[in-house]
Amino acid sequence: MPSVSNKGLVMPESPIRKLVPFAEEAKKRGVKVYHLNIGQPDIKTPQVALDAVKHNTIQVLSYSRSEGSEEYRAKLSSYYKKHEIDVNYNDILITTGGSEALSFTMGSITDVGDEIIIPEPFYANYNGFATANGVKVVPVVSSIDNAFALPPIEKFESLITDKTKAILICNPGNPTGYLYSKEEIQQLRALVLQYDLFLIADEVYREFVYDGLTHYSVMQEENLEEHAIMIDSVSKRYSMCGARIGCIVSKNKKFMATALKFAQARLSPPTYAQIASEAALETPDSYFEAVNAEYQERRNVLIRELQKIDGVKVSSPKGAFYCVAELPVTDTDDFAQWLLESFEADNETVMVAPASGFYSSEGMGNNQVRIAYVLKKEDLIRSIEIIKKALRLYKQK
Repeated sequence: MPSVSNKGLVMPESPIRKLVPFAEEAKKRGVKVYHLNIGQPDIKTPQVALDAVKHNTIQVLSYSRSEGSEEYRAKLSSYYKKHEIDVNYNDILITTGGSEALSFTMGSITDVGDEIIIPEPFYANYNGFATANGVKVVPVVSSIDNAFALPPIEKFESLITDKTKAILICNPGNPTGYLYSKEEIQQLRALVLQYDLFLIADEVYREFVYDGLTHYSVMQEENLEEHAIMIDSVSKRYSMCGARIGCIVSKNKKFMATALKFAQARLSPPTYAQIASEAALETPDSYFEAVNAEYQERRNVLIRELQKIDGVKVSSPKGAFYCVAELPVTDTDDFAQWLLESFEADNETVMVAPASGFYSSEGMGNNQVRIAYVLKKEDLIRSIEIIKKALRLYKQK
C-alpha cells in the first residue's frame, strides 16, 4: 500500500476543529451545543458587502490578478493610511485568507530547517503552516500570571541562532487577547534590526481593542521597511470569515516579489470575495464602535462569570475576542471531549478549545482552554453556568 508523507503524518490536528465530530453527535442526540470553541462572530456582515455581490452584473466570473485587483488594493491602501500605516497598493498582496498569507510568508522567507520564534500560546495553525513549510517553531512561553505579556526580550535573544529567520507575533493575540504596547513593539524592532530578522505581525484583530486603548502596528515603526511583514484579513473585521480574503503587507520589494510567485502558482484569489471585501471598506466607523462596545460587554460578562468559579484563573484580554482560562483539571482535551460525549445540563452543553494545541512546547496548556466570546451575553452566562456544573461532576469521576 502506498504510504503518505511523514510531513503529513506529523501535521498537527486543529484543536479548534478536532472535536467537531463529538459536537455533531451531541446535536444528533438533541443536545444544544454552545460554541465557545471557534472565532466565528455572530455579528452581522455589513450589508454593503453582501449587496455588492448580490447586485453585481458580472457575466463571466474570471480570474483576477494574482496579487489581487488593483482597485481593491488601492482602497485598502487608503484604509491603512487612515490608521497611520503609510503603504501604497504595490505594498499589498491579496491572499485567500490570512492563512494563505502566513503560508506564503513562511514559504518566502524560510528554507527547510529554518526557525521562527513565536511567543506562546499562539494561533494553533502557526504550527500547521510551519510543518507544511518544514520550519521549526521556537517558542517563548508567556504566562497567564501577567496576562500573557511579551516575555523579556532577553529570552528572545537567547533563542536566536543562525537558523532564525523571523519573530512572529499576533497583535491583538489569538488565543490570549493580549494587546502589545508600542514599547513592546519597539523592543522587538530593536532586536530584529540587531540580528537582521523579519518581524511578522498577524494583525487580523486590529479593530478589536478595548478599555480606551489603541492598536500599534509594526508598519508604523520607522526603519523597518526591509524587516516588517503584516498579515491581515477581512474575516473578523467585517464578520466575513467565509469570504477567505486576507493580505500580506510589506515594503520589502524582494520579499513581495517572492511572495507573488507563490500567489501566481495558485493563480488568483476569489473574485466575488474581493468584490465583497472592497465594498466592505465603505463600512462606517459607527459599525466598529458598536461592535467594539458589544465585544467589550461580552468580555466583561465572561470574565465576571469565570471568576465566580472556584479554581479557575483568567486574565482580562485587551483585544480580539478570546481569553485563555486555567481550569481545575489536569487534561482539558479529555474534559472538552467529555463535555460533548457524556455531559449535559437540561439538554445543553458547551464546546471549548483545549489550549494544549496553542502551544508547541510539550506538556504546556494541558489545564487551559481558549474561550471565544462570540455569543450574545445571555448565552455566555448560560455557557459558564454549564461549565461550572460540569467541573463539579467531572472532578467526581
